[in-house]
Amino acid sequence: MNGSPSADIGIIGGTGVYDVTQLSNSKNIKISTPYGSPSDLLTVGEYKGISIAFIPRHGKGHILPPHRINSRANIWAMKSLGVSRIMAPSAVGSLQETYKPGDIVLPDQFIDFTKNRIYSFFDGNQVCHVSCADPFCTEMISMAYRTARSLGYETHDRGTYICIEGPRFSTRAESHYYKEVIHGDIIGMTLIPECILALEQQMCYLSIATVTDYDVWSENAVTSSQIIEVLNKNTEKIGKLVLTLLPEIPKNRKKCLCYKSLENAQV
Repeated sequence: MNGSPSADIGIIGGTGVYDVTQLSNSKNIKISTPYGSPSDLLTVGEYKGISIAFIPRHGKGHILPPHRINSRANIWAMKSLGVSRIMAPSAVGSLQETYKPGDIVLPDQFIDFTKNRIYSFFDGNQVCHVSCADPFCTEMISMAYRTARSLGYETHDRGTYICIEGPRFSTRAESHYYKEVIHGDIIGMTLIPECILALEQQMCYLSIATVTDYDVWSENAVTSSQIIEVLNKNTEKIGKLVLTLLPEIPKNRKKCLCYKSLENAQV
């Protein structure tokens, strides 16, 4: 890589997704942002001629709990490198029998139950009401679904992600509410405000959610050790999906509307 570091595609690694050994000509860079420090150093490198920027969402060693992740700094850092598309692996629980542990879900909707997070870059001088009617990149969902199915992975190309504040897990009453009243499909703690902030920066955003467990509407209460055990089994799967998908992603973004997300949004 010559000159200042830059990247076309960003990867925000979730729980268990920390491996960047496939990147060539890689280097770690520190980026200062108006919103504080990102979760960690960003690794910028290449994969099959594609420029990639990677950051571990929870920091190296998984030191940041969900409610302490500085998503504004992470997204701003990606944007400063020129990133236009983001792939975001994460671990989730299932709220439906048909979304089984080990399955991959590419959510197309979310419902936000977080409480104390900073949701926008537009917090002064300029008011902006970005539309979240379709918060995820439809083109990337379609490409990821085809790729995952070609690899033989059980994958769902739609689903409603319930995002809770964390870091605690749900009560049984809450879990039944999310499942039976809200009709959510998966549940996690890191999607919000990450995907909203990406949309405000006119970036395509793909959530690649790995189901690790049935939430506590099921018989057995979930534990962190159980989640990590299942996730470790699926880390190789997610890595292969991401690496197979990367060369398929075109630079041209005319098949989605993500690059137009701020049209008619600013007051």
